[in-house]
Amino acid sequence: MTRGEKITNYIFITGGVVSGLGKGVTTASIGKVLQGKGFSVTAMKIDPYINYDAGTLRPTEHGEVWVTEDGGEIDQDLGHYERFLNITLTKEHNITSGQVYSSVIDRERKGEYLGKTVQAIPHITDEIKRRIRNVAEKAGVDFVLVEIGGVVGDYENVIFLEAARQLKFDGEKVIFVHVAYLPILETVGEMKSKPVQHSVKELRIVGIQPDFIVCRSDRPIDDVRKDKIALFSNVKTDEIISNPNLENIYELPLIFEEQGFGNKILQKLGYSPKENDLINWRTLVNNMNNGGKKIKIAIVGKYFDIGKYKLPDSYVSVIEAIKHASANNNAKPDLHWLDSKEFEENPNSVEVLKQFNGVIVPGGFGLSGTEGKIQAIKFVRENNIPFLGLCYGLQLAVIEFARNVCNLERANSSEVDSESPYPVVDLLPWQK
Repeated sequence: MTRGEKITNYIFITGGVVSGLGKGVTTASIGKVLQGKGFSVTAMKIDPYINYDAGTLRPTEHGEVWVTEDGGEIDQDLGHYERFLNITLTKEHNITSGQVYSSVIDRERKGEYLGKTVQAIPHITDEIKRRIRNVAEKAGVDFVLVEIGGVVGDYENVIFLEAARQLKFDGEKVIFVHVAYLPILETVGEMKSKPVQHSVKELRIVGIQPDFIVCRSDRPIDDVRKDKIALFSNVKTDEIISNPNLENIYELPLIFEEQGFGNKILQKLGYSPKENDLINWRTLVNNMNNGGKKIKIAIVGKYFDIGKYKLPDSYVSVIEAIKHASANNNAKPDLHWLDSKEFEENPNSVEVLKQFNGVIVPGGFGLSGTEGKIQAIKFVRENNIPFLGLCYGLQLAVIEFARNVCNLERANSSEVDSESPYPVVDLLPWQK
């Protein structure tokens, strides 16, 4: 696409093998490297679910809901984009199957297709491409990074992959970055490349040959694995990029730059290599890694558990905000996740909060775990422990104060107890 003299380059980031690999951080890190070379960047996330947006999804279902400046309730990866790239995104930067199909069906009901048979191709794919190009036109940037959620091989992903393939067929400047997992099996002690090979095969079945493969693994990938992946995936060894587990995710742009990833992308798209200016970013990473005083912080929530597992991603923006604040104050955070439901089951366990320098009660909704949060808030107030209540957490602080200081028995939120004699948290008149 051309906007005046500016040509927009599209980079599609796909995933293989399993979800939760870190495609969002990979996408943001690619963007940061390109920014460091003087290019303007924006980023989008495609979510193949039928939900119209993430606003009705439980955090344990799909991670935290990120709220954009224009009120969009969307995927948490857009939070990573904003933090890494220092840009403000809108709800248009998130596309879901629900949005796309709803829009096409609405136009069909209005007769806008003039009696044609409405089909997945070209009508659904055209709508996807229209939305991507619309973001590109409004942003007017050099690079639009488009992360396709889920994994290659998912039935629900195929139509978005097809739209991405068509964009390149249409003559747009497009490259594909495939993020895939290399497990290290304890039984053999070897990093296995077969999952990557199979996910690339699935990608090629839908007509897409990746330009780069980003290998997610516990440790950096070695040359033996690179050679094998290159042979079976038709990708040069120097276009296979290592993305190992990192204690600090903000190091990833620096890891990518060490491998020359940014210049390899530029050369693939016909640009000359450029030096990278990531001095300020290096300072941020250094501050995070080498902060001074350690600060113990408890996050008391209720969206950690799903089955037998705990998911701190439910509060990812809170966690990342703590990291940034600590880095700017020469401190190193030591975060602990405490389930408020445990305080309800064992009230004396709230004593554990004495060991923390600060306690945060983040957002949420509904009755589950609420009284446990209120117990935690009461304990930190009475023991003079620094406290931060966010959204519902602040509402519960109001309720706790009303009950235990103002002696308003059964004070509550009308959301939780519609019969409360003291609904100290209630809907605004115009919300009713």
